Amino acid sequence: MSKSTAGTGSFPGTIDVRGEPENEKLGVGRSFAYGLQHVLTMYGGIIAPPIIVGNAIGADPNAIALLIASCLFIGGLATILQSVGIPFFGSKLPLVQGTSFASVATMTAIVAGDGTINEVFGAVLAASVMGFLITPFFAQIIRFFPPVVTGIVITAIGLSLIPVAGNWIMGGNAEAPDYGSVQGVGLAGLTLLIVIILSKVGSGMVSRLAILFGLVIGTLIAIPMGLADFSGVFSGQVFAIPTPFAFGWPEFHIASIISMFIVVLVILTETAADILAVGEITGSKINSRRIANGLRADMVSSMVSPIFNSFTQSAFAQNVGLVAITGVKSRFVVAAGGVILVVLGALPVLGRVAGAIPMPVLGGAGIVLFGTVAASGIRTLSKVSYKDNMNLVIVATSLAFGLLPVVKTDIYSQFPTWFDTIFHSGISSAAIMAILLNIIFNELKFGGGRNKNAFVASPPRMVREDEVQSLEDGDTFVGGKLYSKDGAEIPIVRVNETGAETTSLHIPTADRVRPNTRNIRLPWSRKRR
Repeated sequence: MSKSTAGTGSFPGTIDVRGEPENEKLGVGRSFAYGLQHVLTMYGGIIAPPIIVGNAIGADPNAIALLIASCLFIGGLATILQSVGIPFFGSKLPLVQGTSFASVATMTAIVAGDGTINEVFGAVLAASVMGFLITPFFAQIIRFFPPVVTGIVITAIGLSLIPVAGNWIMGGNAEAPDYGSVQGVGLAGLTLLIVIILSKVGSGMVSRLAILFGLVIGTLIAIPMGLADFSGVFSGQVFAIPTPFAFGWPEFHIASIISMFIVVLVILTETAADILAVGEITGSKINSRRIANGLRADMVSSMVSPIFNSFTQSAFAQNVGLVAITGVKSRFVVAAGGVILVVLGALPVLGRVAGAIPMPVLGGAGIVLFGTVAASGIRTLSKVSYKDNMNLVIVATSLAFGLLPVVKTDIYSQFPTWFDTIFHSGISSAAIMAILLNIIFNELKFGGGRNKNAFVASPPRMVREDEVQSLEDGDTFVGGKLYSKDGAEIPIVRVNETGAETTSLHIPTADRVRPNTRNIRLPWSRKRR
């Protein structure tokens, strides 16, 4: 393994990462081969936001191609910064950066509220600056974004985008005579079927790229149906570096900035979680300074993005999974993927190809793509405890409140413009409600303690060290009973409220724990035989 001298701590803010697995150098050829795999894994996710926003503003194919190229270009630079790193910026971990899906619903809400693409860029720029400024204090703020909040927000992101998929399936243009035609909806259904089949029967690589392959196959099917037009693919430049402020100067509106800042807080939380996750996968040392460096890279990339016609940047969780699946932990592999993204971003012809994909094909794949985002949020919510607290009410209220402007788009039409801009976004609505309810129910203390108020979550359960030490290797819980490794049932001594000990041979289901859990308090101890 290479003993890189990068990040030795000779500069303030640098991290000593010598001898860690992410510093392994595999050679140029292998690095770019594995890097291409990272690019293919996240390609569909990185081009989807500019396609969604481009269609929301009614952009022509050339403008959408520019947005796609810009997102690829900035995503590549952000990936290189995050993985290679410079003093104070970059976690120096195998993290792929790209356009965040978290901001899509808010950006489309800004546009739907008569905003422009320049207002979107202004909101991204200002919110990212605010996010950058709070990174040193984020450890104090992150407590307000526990899994119950982030799970709600991620679920709301996916659900808020379902109407986008529905509009695509029907053709994207409500004024067109073939809007919602059987032919278009049928093509979307066929694309969806292709994605599902490839996900089920494909090899590991094919299965992971099922959405990308579904888009390609669906588009090929659309050509003889007369639903795909690639005549303008070669009408522009083949190679071009994205031009700063190609759509004009950013516009700054306070309501849009507030909505986007909520998204930035979620992005910071997600990136921090991804840094911890990839650190666990690679076995690298993760400390607060390394997390702060990674978050600063996240925010400075998001600040530069709108200058070059792109949007908020964040770490891609699917690529964290790819590191775990392949076992390739080198950050230089990810950096090679970043170089590939930069090259792709300098080829706007590829953006025009992606921009020519028929709307129904995008809609069919969008069902899986957006549904996957919602499912990721649901998976996070499944890890939340709902016992002796109000988390179920928090989830139910926040999701329902967030979906109100999605299912009834004019619900706030009579309110002031600033209010409508903030709450017209399902993600903003859900996030604000989830944060407030989490503070009320899980953070604020009423009376003398958390257990004295029915609306406050119960305190965390814990187990004393001596209780854990009383267990032996091979002890297991089955059906609420404790057994030794030879299968003998072990009596349980309970301590009732008067302090008297009673012997029980069964632990109720609600009191079961894993023997290796150190953070749960039990009202029992094992009797030595």
